[in-house]
This record gives sequence, C-alpha cells and structure tokens, in this order.
Amino acid sequence: MKTPICDLLGIEYPIFQGGMAWVATSELAVAVSKAGGLGIIGAGNAPADVVREQIKKVKAETDRPFGVNVYYLSPCVEEVIEVVIEEKVPVITTGAGNPGKHIAKLKNAGVKVFPVVASVALAKRLARVGVDGLIAEGMECGGHVGGITTMALLPQIADVVDLPVIAAGGIADGRGIIAAFALGAQGVQMGTRFVCADECTAHIKYKEAILKAKDRDTVVTGPPAHGVRVLKNKLTREFDRLIAENAPSEEFEQLGAGKLRAAVVDGDDQFGSIMAGQIAGMISDIKPAAEIIQDLVKEANSVNDKVANFIKR
Repeated sequence: MKTPICDLLGIEYPIFQGGMAWVATSELAVAVSKAGGLGIIGAGNAPADVVREQIKKVKAETDRPFGVNVYYLSPCVEEVIEVVIEEKVPVITTGAGNPGKHIAKLKNAGVKVFPVVASVALAKRLARVGVDGLIAEGMECGGHVGGITTMALLPQIADVVDLPVIAAGGIADGRGIIAAFALGAQGVQMGTRFVCADECTAHIKYKEAILKAKDRDTVVTGPPAHGVRVLKNKLTREFDRLIAENAPSEEFEQLGAGKLRAAVVDGDDQFGSIMAGQIAGMISDIKPAAEIIQDLVKEANSVNDKVANFIKR
C-alpha cells in the first residue's frame, strides 16, 4: 500500500480524505492524518479566520501531514490562500476553479497543490501551470459532479499527464483502491466513507441516512448545469419540481441556500442537502477513522493477492 505519493507527501498510506464543506472539520482531519492518511480540512465558504482556527487545531493535535481544500467560488478564497501560506499547510486540494494565479506563491511557500478535475482538458491545462498532482473525480462522487465516470476518466487523465493522479468518486473499500491503481492512480480520495467515521462531526441523522442508503438512493439534482449528487429526500423532490417547471436559476439558488449546513449541522434529513456518493449503499457502519483505514489496507492487500493468484492461473 505504499506508492510514490506517500514519499512525496510524507504519508503512510495513499489515502486522501475528501475536503467536504461543513463535514471535513479539524476533528476528522486529525483522525485521518494520525491513522496514516491525508486528513483534509474543507474550507468551503468559511471566512479566513475560521479556516485558520481549524488549521491551528490540527497542528495542535498532530505533526502528521494534512491539507486544506480551497473552494475557488468562495468569496474568501484570496484570504484563505494567505492563511494557508502563513500557517505553512503542507498540501491543498482545490475545486471549482483554476489555482494557476496562486501556484508560484504556493510553491514558493512549499505548499503542494492537488486540484480536483473532472475532464481531460482541465487536467492538461492545470498540469501546464505547475501543480504537483491531480485528483481525477468521477461523477459517482457526492456533491458537485462532472459528466464522466471514474473508470472512464481516470485512465485518460493518467495517460496524458506526467503527474501523480489520485482517483476519487465511487471508492469505498479495498477493491476500489486496487481498481484505481490498475487504472493509473497513485492514491485515492474518499469522502462518503469518512462521513461515517466516529470523529466526523456531521449530525448523526446525516450518517444514519448514509447507512440506510441503497444502490439507487442518490440522485443528481439542482440547476441542470451545476448538478449535485445527494441522497433522495423531500428537498430533491422540490428541485425536481423546479427542473420540470424550467424555473429560473434564482429559484434554484434560493431553494439550495443553507441546505448543506441544515443537513450536516442541524440534522435535517428531509429538507437538508445530504451529499453522498453512489457508494453510500456499501457503507454499513460507523467506526473510528483509524479502523476504516486499516480495513481499507487489509482489503486492498487481500484483493491484490487474489488478483495475482488469478492471473497466475
């Protein structure tokens, strides 16, 4: 379970924890990093002082590498980048934008940059601006989605960039990790599985909704051009109504405002946005992040052995 990405980032296992807004707090990041993965704080739209506080909490609890996910649609993105540099955060992952204008500043500060990409074209463009690696995220993931599956996207990106590629979307166990390696990844990023970690501060109703989910219980909803994968509930039915009525974008924005916080913090499992990937149906328990990671490693090693024996036959 050691790949070149482990040496690059100083981590024990090539497992990134997704930087989910409201969900990926310092508590979860600490637990994952202590367990040998890369714990990540989800900055989301949070003000820079809140992000700084989260970073300081992680640094107070562990000296293991960790990261911050920087959301480029946040109104606070410039201030968050400055905090990341000032606090000497080892790694950032980025989403919803191009970090190109910040690359030189970040690299001068020793920050490794791993943008999330959902297309080959974007992967090529970001590789040219000097990022350290890419996270190829398929549409199976929870939250904002692209239009290509992980299995189709990952090998195409791995074939055209000379950078470490991390696979994301649709991975919940050791089988998924070995499959990602076979398709060209050096590591994996997992979000939904880590929501059901003991250390995740998401409301128990959010976690229970994932535990109850079956294979067809996620849906891509929201404005047609900006789909978000969530678990079906009364909120998704309201989005479906707006889509059927061809409602203006303002109505979608009004309906969706604050709904992720409502689910994660308040436990609203009916009108909250319960972001989860298609692998939600594979998750059946809540346990410590360290146990999740050890199970992943054991499963991956077991699958690897089975594949090797099968090929020998």
